[in-house]
Formats: sequence, structure tokens, C-alpha cells
Amino acid sequence: MYSLSSRRLLLPLLFLLLSATVNALHFYLDANEKRCFVEEVPSETIVEGHYRALEWSDEQQQYVSNPELGILVEIDEMETSHPVVRTRGPNDGRFTFTSHDSGDHSICLSTNYSSSWFGSNTHIRLYLDIVVGAAKPDIDRDRSHISELAAKVRDLNNKLEDIRREQQYQREREADYRDLSEETNSNAVWYSLAQIVVLIATCAWQLRHLRHFFEDRKMR
Repeated sequence: MYSLSSRRLLLPLLFLLLSATVNALHFYLDANEKRCFVEEVPSETIVEGHYRALEWSDEQQQYVSNPELGILVEIDEMETSHPVVRTRGPNDGRFTFTSHDSGDHSICLSTNYSSSWFGSNTHIRLYLDIVVGAAKPDIDRDRSHISELAAKVRDLNNKLEDIRREQQYQREREADYRDLSEETNSNAVWYSLAQIVVLIATCAWQLRHLRHFFEDRKMR
């Protein structure tokens, strides 16, 4: 169960949802009759409409769907009288247009019936839902924004390539320094061994020379 505070929060939310609902209505019209409505639309705004027409049936005593029934949709900008939409659709269809200038737009609907084939007592019940959508996205601005992002991505890629090259250069320098250090250490070891060999040889020669010297002195 919802608490009183929850209900107080739900009521404004429900009001906002209802205020954002499409303009839904239904009305009646006869053959050769045109019904018009005025809708104020901001500039660069997408408007979508959905209609569904039902025809009165004397046999069934109710409104039914008739595939032969068609609906003509005519939309004009009232200030400039510029035609926006001229379309003929089935008894259940949709229409869409984009406003170029802000202002009132006339939305007229009529049937494809004529008095020569159908009498004026043909009654139509027509349901109409109109949704005024969000403003059109600025394609040029989006493209410029995408271009800026692409340029930034390219700059980042170039910087990453520079960093990779620098790291590769550092690895090569470290490898060269390691090889040089190993070679130097190896040369130092061999030089030390050579010094030891020379020192041993020198000591052996001196000892031999001294031994011969003392032997000569004894013989004298």
C-alpha cells in the first residue's frame, strides 16, 4: 500500500504524464464534409498524427471499419497558406510533417465519399491523435560536433603513436645499454684474468731467477 506521501508524489507525476499525452479526440462528419483543426506548432518540430475512421452500419447498428472508406489529410501553414501535406490514406492511417516556421497549422480531414455514390446521411466517426514531437536535431551542429570529436580522436591516436615510438626507442636504448654493460663486464673479467696470469708468470720468473742467483753464489 502506498503511503500518503507517496500518493502526493504520484499525483504530480501523473499530471505531468497526462499533460504530455497526445491531443486525442473523436468527432463525427458526413460525406463531402471537411473538418479542420488548428494546431500551434513551434519551428523545426516533428508532428505525427494517427487517425481511424469508422462508418455507421444500419445493418449492425454500430460503427464498423469499412476498407472502402478513405481519408484525405490536408495540412497548411495558416500564415503563409503554404501547403504542407496532401495525402489520401486508408480508413486507419498516419501522417507526419515537420514545421519550418512556428505558428498555427490547419489540419483538415475529409472522406473520399461523394454525394453521387453515397447519400449525405453517411455518418463517420473519426478518431484523431496528434503528437507534437521534440525539435529537430541540428544536423549541421551534430556533424560539426562529430568532426570535433573525430579530430580529438585523431590527436589522441597520434599522441599514442608518439608514446609507443618513444617507449620502443627507450626499450632499444635499454637493450643496447644492457649489451654494452655485459660486454664491458666480460672484458673486465678477462682483463682481470689476464693480469692474474701475468702476475703469476712474473712471480714464477722472479723465483726462478732468484734460485739460479743463489745457486751461483754457493758454487763460488
